[in-house]
Amino acid sequence: MIIVMQKGAGEREINLVIEKIKTAGLDVHLSRGEERTIIGVIGDKTRVDADEIRAVAGVEKIMHVTAAYKRASRDFHPDNTVINIGPLSLGGNKVSVIAGPCAVESRDQLLDAARNVKRLGAVALRGGAFKPRTNPYSFQGLAEKGLELLAEAREATGLPVVTELMSEKDIEMVAKYADVLQIGARNMQNFILLKDAGQTGKPILLKRGMSSTLEEFLLAAEYILAQGNSQIILCERGIRTFEDYARNTLALSVVPVIKKVSHLPIIADPSHGTGRSDLVIPMSRAAIAVGADGLIVEVHPNPEKALVDGPQSLNFEQFGELMKEIKPIAKVIGREV
Repeated sequence: MIIVMQKGAGEREINLVIEKIKTAGLDVHLSRGEERTIIGVIGDKTRVDADEIRAVAGVEKIMHVTAAYKRASRDFHPDNTVINIGPLSLGGNKVSVIAGPCAVESRDQLLDAARNVKRLGAVALRGGAFKPRTNPYSFQGLAEKGLELLAEAREATGLPVVTELMSEKDIEMVAKYADVLQIGARNMQNFILLKDAGQTGKPILLKRGMSSTLEEFLLAAEYILAQGNSQIILCERGIRTFEDYARNTLALSVVPVIKKVSHLPIIADPSHGTGRSDLVIPMSRAAIAVGADGLIVEVHPNPEKALVDGPQSLNFEQFGELMKEIKPIAKVIGREV
């Protein structure tokens, strides 16, 4: 249930509605727009006397939300959520690019990547200290040493750090080093991890599961929002289909749909979405064209020698070309890189 207050409704009227909802034992989501205030009712709406609410001065109308995801819904929060972390800005007019190696391999590799992606226009650094791998004998990351190197790279470049959180037991350690906690596709429905990560108050980059529907994706975000954390960056990273010419199918149609039904910013991951470096630039262009708020791209000093995901990683020259090609597309749709 959503209660739309009249334009110019005062704090007294708003607080009276909130008091009546809380007296019924329900929770409230308050969204203050430029012209109107919207009060979202979270819980069993049958416990609220709608006629009593309508009778309060300042109430314009009551609407019912059919979507299972309440806090993530644009009905509850009509204005875009904008996330600003240093030079990284998502959800507004700016298109931001997060770039760096899939995995932190060494100090030299990471610092080289960090300095060059910044030089070429990236506004945040990605890098995995813990790597979820299908093969248990593959490189699993440098753990806390990798986190320390990411913090050093942030100090050297000023780029905020995005890194993956895989287990609730590592939350305190990862949160100490990272600016943004990434929840990967394999953990999108790890509900305990989502809750605990949300409670840190850190921004969360949530990747879509490999076979998840749009509603499942937004309900995963709802777990984080329910902890009082609205700093969520959604990420389309490709889904598993019958096609075998690419690692995944980058389902970019989800971007404009998400923008329509949710206030949360959404970015695209053309690296995991295709698994092929030759497809990363064209799919990056497409992602910006359909309205993505940004990209997260894998960039390595020497992709041929990368310990993880070399075939989908760009070198510095290719990343520079990507940044060059997405700028005019962003401009055409009224945005800037």
